[in-house]
Amino acid sequence: MRELVFALDYEPGCNPVADTLATHSDTAIRSLSCHVTPESLWRVDHATGEREAVAALEDAYFEAEYCSDCLVTENCGADCEVQVLDRTEETLVLYTYWERTSVCTSVPHLALEWLGTGLLFETRREGRRYTWRIILSNEADIHAFFDALHAEVGECAGMEMLRLTELAPRRSPTNTGEMLAAKQREAVRAAVEHGYYETPRKTDLSELAATLDIPRSTLSYRLRRAEAELAKQFVATDQPLDALSPTV
Repeated sequence: MRELVFALDYEPGCNPVADTLATHSDTAIRSLSCHVTPESLWRVDHATGEREAVAALEDAYFEAEYCSDCLVTENCGADCEVQVLDRTEETLVLYTYWERTSVCTSVPHLALEWLGTGLLFETRREGRRYTWRIILSNEADIHAFFDALHAEVGECAGMEMLRLTELAPRRSPTNTGEMLAAKQREAVRAAVEHGYYETPRKTDLSELAATLDIPRSTLSYRLRRAEAELAKQFVATDQPLDALSPTV
């Protein structure tokens, strides 16, 4: 399996969602799920931002003349259903279902055509940048897919390849003892249970050390070593799109 990550940078006026995100720079959308067949596309997305931005984004989805994922920049006659699944002042969860017509297409439809079945999609939208992460087979024709995508996008968006990597199997620790020493594990567990990592903290380092009946310096050392090891393990894993720094 391989991981393909690329981005589309929409020009002004080519996509109403991109235009709205560009106006509200602190707003972002990430996919919770995305599925495709030759005839349709359905997905669930989670948007976050300030109240005015989320309201404007909701309007952009509902008032657009065409589905946000469609690469055709005009009303193509497709049947697009949008439904709000959850809504607060600063968050929005949207379900979108789209039935294609003969003239419209999308990134997932092109991927299905050129990269084959069994694909996994993850997306993130910030500003005019629409970042895609696709998990695909080693036999997929990447070059043909990008040629087809470039032809469909035209002058509406720039394209940038961000990453193409092999997904080699990773060996996960068989137990937490392989990651942390027993005393480090005990210190972290106690810190969590007594609210040391809460905001605000429910206990400080001296109180926690007294509870464990160990010197404060010893507890501080164990927590630092454990936190460093956990951070290394986190960075070593594949990062989701949320961790990618957008290039604007």
